[in-house]
Amino acid sequence: ILKSLIMKSIFFKSNIIKGFAGSGKLALLAMFVMALGGCTKDFEKMNTNPVGITDEQLLPDFNNIGLYYPGIQQSIFGGIGEYQVTDDLLAANYCGYSQCPNPFSGNINNATYALVDGDNAAVFDLAYGGVMGPVNTIAKKGTRTENPDFWAIALLVQVQAMSRVTDYYGPIPYSKVGQGSTTPYDSQKDVYDLFFLQLDTAVANLQAYVTANPGIKPFQKFDMVYKGDYTQWIKYANSLRLRLAMHIVNIDPVTAKAQALKAINNPGGLITVNADNASVSGYGYVNAVWWIGTSWTDLNAGAAYTSYLDGYNDPRLPILVSPATSPASIAGKYVGIRGGTPVGGKPMYTGYAMPNFTTIQQFSPMILMTASEVWFLKAEAALRGWIAESPKTDYETGILTSMEQWGANPGNYINDNTSVPADFVDPLTPTVGVPNASINAMTTIKIAWNGAATNEENLERIITQKWIAMFPYGGVEAWATYRRTGYPRLFPVVVNYSGGAIDTDKQIRRIQYPSFEYTSNADAVNAAVSSLGGPDLGSTSVWWDTNKGNSNPVNF
Repeated sequence: ILKSLIMKSIFFKSNIIKGFAGSGKLALLAMFVMALGGCTKDFEKMNTNPVGITDEQLLPDFNNIGLYYPGIQQSIFGGIGEYQVTDDLLAANYCGYSQCPNPFSGNINNATYALVDGDNAAVFDLAYGGVMGPVNTIAKKGTRTENPDFWAIALLVQVQAMSRVTDYYGPIPYSKVGQGSTTPYDSQKDVYDLFFLQLDTAVANLQAYVTANPGIKPFQKFDMVYKGDYTQWIKYANSLRLRLAMHIVNIDPVTAKAQALKAINNPGGLITVNADNASVSGYGYVNAVWWIGTSWTDLNAGAAYTSYLDGYNDPRLPILVSPATSPASIAGKYVGIRGGTPVGGKPMYTGYAMPNFTTIQQFSPMILMTASEVWFLKAEAALRGWIAESPKTDYETGILTSMEQWGANPGNYINDNTSVPADFVDPLTPTVGVPNASINAMTTIKIAWNGAATNEENLERIITQKWIAMFPYGGVEAWATYRRTGYPRLFPVVVNYSGGAIDTDKQIRRIQYPSFEYTSNADAVNAAVSSLGGPDLGSTSVWWDTNKGNSNPVNF
């Protein structure tokens, strides 16, 4: 087992040291150790080579740059333990998708806003160790000029991974990583500006290659996303640009519109059909959602998610969620766990609704972006008047595309003008203590498009359905969208152990920087905090989060 873990760590992490030599601490050693650790439950069941190559192939000097890519692509989500702490216990929880039934640290944890440094640091560790380090090494090997198509893929994965990081923290080290003994932070605005430039390079490189070499797939055997199909990577790049453009619409609407139009008008197209959905799979890569839910029983559906879909009689609900099995009063019903619930020891809450592990299986792809999300992004662009399309048509196409993705029969769903999200009733919290987790639905938003409604009401429709469609893998994006728009309207946490640092109604807006940055990169991180506009707390908004709460409408 130890040999297998070391081999995996060598393949995915050994180039960190080379790629980050002289970059300040950035937790290089910590990253290496944590890659072996994290949640190491049942590692004996995972004693397989994650990329399908031999031990001998794991130990070369990586002259073949292609060997870096499976590890980099997997590091977007990370391994099972990494995914749990970087997604499930953070963004997926904060956006209402999931809740852990395990009372980690006596419920004094991220779910109850008592932010855990080790979990928050894992986001940093995974991205810099698994993505930035190897990409730096690839760059030093001359890939920019010698293999510009491979360099394009490195840029796209880096932008995808690091957009998650900056949206968690705000300012991050980016443009100067690996260039000195300390690592300055870039403002989030500068990070986004660089993202858009990197997307420019990636798309230009790939389009040039496809034009000169139609049908050729030199990246095929290294690619866990599109099997080397550069035409699909171009669609992904354009779709990612559209997503990031919409993130900044409230703080920089001019740039947001320009970047959105650049994405929509690019001749390479967008992800608009499910055959082009982007996901990471293959080479024995285990679906972390499946593992955490089945092997660890550490994952249940969030009450917000089940309340919306149950109230809407959504045909995707039984496909994506398994009903509760206990206690008896909710058995057979779709009742999730509300965020911040003071759960008792297992199995007290493990019988609540959970993701459907018939649909989500051991080797199911980990989804990065879908056609349905892109249609909702286009619907928002049309609602804002950026494109001459019907927001209603794009909205309804998004819903129907999601139904198709999951094999659901939409019936008359898009015309339903009566159903509303359901109230939430939790039969267990009175036995756990106060306050009671039961709560009324936060909105009466309907499904059917209403052309007579305000733009704000129809934006709530778009974002609510986008949120439904991105479950269960889109937690980071869903939380970003929630902070940007205030939608969907989510239940506040049941208990708040932040000691007043985070407002319960405003909800959490970011996570704190890792403590190791304050000991090893202090000047840089302190400068970053000074640019935040507030203290390094979960209550301080990131740059693009201008609404400052959930009650303020977006200004069109």
